[in-house]
Amino acid sequence: MATTRSATTPTDPLSEFRAQRPVWTTTTTGDGTTVEHTTIEVPADYAHPGGARLTLALSRHRATDPARRRGILLSVNGGPGGDWGRGRGLAAAYTGTPVHEAYDLIGFDPRGTGASTPLHAEVTLPTAPFDSRPPDSAFAALTEDMRLRELACERAGGTLRPHISTRNTARDMDLIRAVLGEERISFVGYAYGAYVGAVYGTMFPDRLDRSVLDSCVHPDWTWREQFLWQGDAVQRNVDQWARWTADRHDRFGLGRAPGQVLATVEDVVARLEKLDDGSHLRTLLDGAVGNRAADRARWAELADLVGGVRDATAADDTTTARTLLSEQGTWRPSDNEGELRTAVLEAVTLEHEWPSDPEVYYRDMREFRERFPYGYGVLRAQPWVGAFRTFTAPEEPVAPARDGYPVGLIVQADGDPMDHYAGGVAMAERLAHHLITVEDSGDHEVYALLGNPHVDDLVNAYLVDGVLPPPRVSVPGTTPRPDVPADSDSRNVQRSTSA
Repeated sequence: MATTRSATTPTDPLSEFRAQRPVWTTTTTGDGTTVEHTTIEVPADYAHPGGARLTLALSRHRATDPARRRGILLSVNGGPGGDWGRGRGLAAAYTGTPVHEAYDLIGFDPRGTGASTPLHAEVTLPTAPFDSRPPDSAFAALTEDMRLRELACERAGGTLRPHISTRNTARDMDLIRAVLGEERISFVGYAYGAYVGAVYGTMFPDRLDRSVLDSCVHPDWTWREQFLWQGDAVQRNVDQWARWTADRHDRFGLGRAPGQVLATVEDVVARLEKLDDGSHLRTLLDGAVGNRAADRARWAELADLVGGVRDATAADDTTTARTLLSEQGTWRPSDNEGELRTAVLEAVTLEHEWPSDPEVYYRDMREFRERFPYGYGVLRAQPWVGAFRTFTAPEEPVAPARDGYPVGLIVQADGDPMDHYAGGVAMAERLAHHLITVEDSGDHEVYALLGNPHVDDLVNAYLVDGVLPPPRVSVPGTTPRPDVPADSDSRNVQRSTSA
């Protein structure tokens, strides 16, 4: 245990936790960066702080200019729940930057993840094949897989699951603040972490200083709605790619109008489905179209892929079709490996209610199968563990509000495929924060992670010097569209979404 406690007279239920004095250990990374690590204890259930305790793993990179130091900067990404995030390693993303000069960079593994007390689920192997356009006959198996997944979460997660929540992560952050002896924190949150930051500000407004929320969830959507709107976000990128490709028919030969390009994709889909293992190959193509359309730099590559698979299937060359699609992966294969896996995603998403009637999901799956087949859109509509929840969340979700802490920044790419652009706009309006829009970009989690100098300069000026950009400002993304000239006669061709 890397914490000692000082003797204090209890004045509140958390006094013993606030009195912790962390003992830090220092290590040097391969690039010569010095980082400190420690652990602290927090209540598993803040309503009963005398009960079970959890361990939080922390990291610290001390401010490099002590004379300019203005406090600590916490950060969270990944999610929901910090799932697949960088945890305490995220703080290293800011080392060597102006922010590092002015702040101690504090990283932590959110409860349930990483080196903190873990929340596990038993691994269950799905019986339904991974299919981007599952037939109705597969719906029952998909539903049963989710029922068994929820039971596996219950068996391994036990009594801890209900306490892996956004409210408690915010409370953990406030204990970190208190233990480190700081009056306030500054914060950078990405995706789910942006919601954590908004919740922290709502719960502890007098303890939040400067805040940056990057790639926001929508403040008014349930987790199910958040998932569903990913289908639309992915399709918006696909439509953009189709317009660009149509303007370059002479180069790619997929059609001179966006609707014709997408019709070509669907023709390839139909050809793949006639092959042995056709549904698997079609699933890979659907994934490639949705995922690569978000990355502007890969638009030419995607157009070439569609053309290559079209030519291969026309020649009955299954081997070439498989080779062309072999790079595309499926959804999180590691979830099916080993005996236990991290289960914070399932726990946190049960903060909201989920429909219990499978027919609600089946209706949406049929719609998404037609409207949003690319990028695994149906995955967002199919049954989730929430349909079979084995616990009731002990608290209602927090509705973000800003009352008593400073104006902050929202960073949102207009083509973010995971967190819809509408979410960033709504969060900026809800909190009266300033909005930085990353234009013509499918980027996700932008500031300090993707090397966008326009975003980084604006955010650094705010975090370090308190200089806010205009209330609404737009900057370019980091991945420009490929340098492929449009057809010389494209301006004379009627562009429409119909074939």
